[in-house]
Amino acid sequence: MAPGVPEWAHAYGGPLFGAALRTRPEDFVVDELLDVAFTDDGEHDWLRVEKRGSNTDWIARQLARHADVKPSAVGYSGLKDRHAVTTQWFSVWRPTGSAVDWRQFSADDARVLAVARHRRKLRRGTHTGNRFRITARTEAAREHGEALAERAAMIQRRGVPNYFGEQRFGRDGANLELALEVLDGMRARRHQQSMALSAGRSYLFNAILHARVIANSWDTLLPGERANLDGSGSVFVVDVPDEELAARCGALDIHPTATLWGKGAPIGAGEVAKLESSVASSSGDLVARLAAGLETARVDAGSRPTRFVAHELEIGVEDAAVCFAFRLGRGSYATALLREFLTSL
Repeated sequence: MAPGVPEWAHAYGGPLFGAALRTRPEDFVVDELLDVAFTDDGEHDWLRVEKRGSNTDWIARQLARHADVKPSAVGYSGLKDRHAVTTQWFSVWRPTGSAVDWRQFSADDARVLAVARHRRKLRRGTHTGNRFRITARTEAAREHGEALAERAAMIQRRGVPNYFGEQRFGRDGANLELALEVLDGMRARRHQQSMALSAGRSYLFNAILHARVIANSWDTLLPGERANLDGSGSVFVVDVPDEELAARCGALDIHPTATLWGKGAPIGAGEVAKLESSVASSSGDLVARLAAGLETARVDAGSRPTRFVAHELEIGVEDAAVCFAFRLGRGSYATALLREFLTSL
């Protein structure tokens, strides 16, 4: 039986109400944000595609079929939700420049919105973030208007715990079971192995963040911290937080981090290392097995911010729905923000 995924600690006292999400694809709209200067020449067509009710990998295969190239010739930056209306970029390698009429592309509610030529293939993690428009349906929407505004104001001041979303762990935690099997020596395809290790690291990160939320230190610099500069991959060691660093943290300019487990974990020092080691050794059999396996796997430990900023957050209340609009940086989950407002019914 697959391990279950717990209800991780909330930073703001728990959900305000229950609501239905994704009742239709149009209730979950995601636009990928990409900052690339196209060269207008080269071997790759870059395509901005709108899709409805389809996953990213399936669309990539349909693009390859339309262009009569191998699936490996198609690149994309990140996976997008299936039960949603999303726009994202793909690249298709066409070294000969032979004509492909992308206006004729058709695949289950997917269409090409724009085409550009570029010298490079689109790689994973190239996008800068995503813009979301999400509708949560509840008959009691107007009852919560004031509480929603108060919660949004707190979130804009302090940020949001940067949990990995449940989709990372598969249905009913199936990816965690796969992680345990792979870490126990089961042979798996490269894609499956990567997904399994990622699920294991994500679960252990969430367990550490859960402990910091309970301790109310998820948005506070601790001795031994590796601080992250907002919006970048830049990190630096904080031996002892001073007033200047505390002020920058309070202004959301820098963020605490937690370890993405692997060889050399934990990567912090002092108080942070003690906390993370305690979580890894005393948070149950699943966490302990994942920590031990990841330490011996061929993956180096890394770090991830313990919080993220919800940019341009706006909330509209209608008779039977609450509408959220916001922008997130790459790697942050919209569901981690929504869970601080509501629980999905």
